[in-house]
Amino acid sequence: MNNFLTFFQKIWNIKELRKKIIITISLLLTYRFGAYIPIPGINPLGISDFMEKFNSGSKGLMQILSSFTGGAFNRASILALGIMPYISSSIIIQLMCIIIPSLQRLQRDGENGRKKINFITRWLTVGICLVQAPVYLLSLTQQFIPFSSNEKTYLIDIDTFYGKSMFFSIGIIILTSGTLFTMWLGDKITDKGIGNGMSLIIMSGIIARFPDAIVKEIFSKLGIGNGGLIILFFEFLLWLLVILFTVIVIQAIRKIPVQYVSHYRSLELGSQLIQKKHQYIPLKMTSAGVMPIIFSQAIMLFPLTFSDYIKNIKIKNFLHLFQDIYGLWYNLTISILVIIFTFFYTAITIPVHQMADDLKRNGGHIPKVRPGKETAEYIDNILSKITLPGACLLSIIAIFPSIVFRIGITQNFALFYGGTSLLIVVGVILDISQQVNIHLLNYHYDGLMMMKNRNTRL
Repeated sequence: MNNFLTFFQKIWNIKELRKKIIITISLLLTYRFGAYIPIPGINPLGISDFMEKFNSGSKGLMQILSSFTGGAFNRASILALGIMPYISSSIIIQLMCIIIPSLQRLQRDGENGRKKINFITRWLTVGICLVQAPVYLLSLTQQFIPFSSNEKTYLIDIDTFYGKSMFFSIGIIILTSGTLFTMWLGDKITDKGIGNGMSLIIMSGIIARFPDAIVKEIFSKLGIGNGGLIILFFEFLLWLLVILFTVIVIQAIRKIPVQYVSHYRSLELGSQLIQKKHQYIPLKMTSAGVMPIIFSQAIMLFPLTFSDYIKNIKIKNFLHLFQDIYGLWYNLTISILVIIFTFFYTAITIPVHQMADDLKRNGGHIPKVRPGKETAEYIDNILSKITLPGACLLSIIAIFPSIVFRIGITQNFALFYGGTSLLIVVGVILDISQQVNIHLLNYHYDGLMMMKNRNTRL
């Protein structure tokens, strides 16, 4: 415990790091505050009924979408769309960079090209918001919160709100602005805070649902005939083991040894000497990270958006088979998609040919492998071999919530046993801890250098 407190004291003593942490927490609290502000025209008293219908209507699939917004989606909040339109836009642009040659050239154009792609991504985000916002409002008013009801009025009086057209117009503008505001918060956290802003916003939304899930699980197990404290203890033990397993999967790497040859002349002997430096290329077993699961769930959520507007009963019933995240068809489909997208995303993000060219240009080579084409093939072969078990392990993590739900864990808490939620939280925490350690090392290194300079002057 003393070591734990000492570690936080060291963090707090570094002025720059302390400032970054305060800015990050302040901006995340701003986002959390916005998640509770309802869309103008929505009666906050009717939100609780909406949440009950929401949670029971989609068999968990829409809860995954809500977890990315920290519950803003099912509160009919001004930030209901959250960061998801930006994620969808990023996925589309990444796929287009493979197909469209002009975008490929921008990708290879360094910092300038990255800024242009980012600019295109943001405008595409606005376009996606203009499509998703009216669909969300239409589903909100028709399926969950009707304009009028015999039991309760869920919206402010339509006559005082200038009618439905005004409600939809203002709602679309506010939901789009909410997504742009969320993107702005994410950029500010990345620039002036600590960690990746977009990832931190998603993580804050996921963690916001955690206390409620824990409380419901405890009350559920403490009920008569539900196992009591012993079952609860084993559930939390299993949860910790799953977290440990996830950390191992994320951190696992395959080291490829590399030798760099440097030449220098000996002044005494007048001859050229050769020195070999041994290093390695770290290839992660899950180079694609959480993206394959996000891709897969985005595809699974797409039919849900339009399923209520399909009139054909057979097609509608077929789509409903994939809306139960604890059902066989959903889990089988998402497992296959995760494996496919893991290979796909690894292929487009790990440039093996560029790595081989950089090695050759810098005088490096892999022992017993010729530079150039053979090096690229060697790296690609190893990458394929380690990606297969990585993809299988990611698919297990993706479907693990449905497995623990079947053995008696409540629906809300089961979502924290795997899937995107656990991977994002673990990945972001590891990234933040790495950045904090870098700041601590730099701080101690600067202190040592100052002491060395002072001793030298003395």
